[in-house]
Amino acid sequence: MDNPEKLLNLLSEDARLTTAQLAAMTGATEDEVVSAVRAFEKNNTILGYKTIVDWDKTAREFVTALIEVKITPQKGMGFDEIARQIYSHHQVESVYLMSGGFDLTVIINGRSMREVARFVSEQLAPMENVLSTGTHFILKRYKDHGVEFDPSDKDKREVMMSW
Repeated sequence: MDNPEKLLNLLSEDARLTTAQLAAMTGATEDEVVSAVRAFEKNNTILGYKTIVDWDKTAREFVTALIEVKITPQKGMGFDEIARQIYSHHQVESVYLMSGGFDLTVIINGRSMREVARFVSEQLAPMENVLSTGTHFILKRYKDHGVEFDPSDKDKREVMMSW
């Protein structure tokens, strides 16, 4: 395959594209696309496929929090081991090493603010290398993973502007 990055870009934008569509868009054959995708999955370049859901349009109730974590890096392991310990909790959606005033950003989902607070106070804060935490709750999503939420709002704005 001549341009594997193009294939990865297309899949990252819409993982539902068919092999035939991907072949047409990359100029490769369907067999080359299948082979490239399998190779990317095998070598962990492609780590998974995700559907982005607007949970506000369902009956599911939950909150998302972004937690700033200041830690003491472990000798010989830096931040990696403590990050692994944190992301091993099922509530944890993402963990990022950051520059700036804190070390890690942890994004978690919980059924309520109380559940998130319990996770922070009982699981995260007591960890040996955790120095401090700061929790921020997401109040409304406007765009996530490149996807705009509630596109009807955009349609309403365009109608109002045309008056």
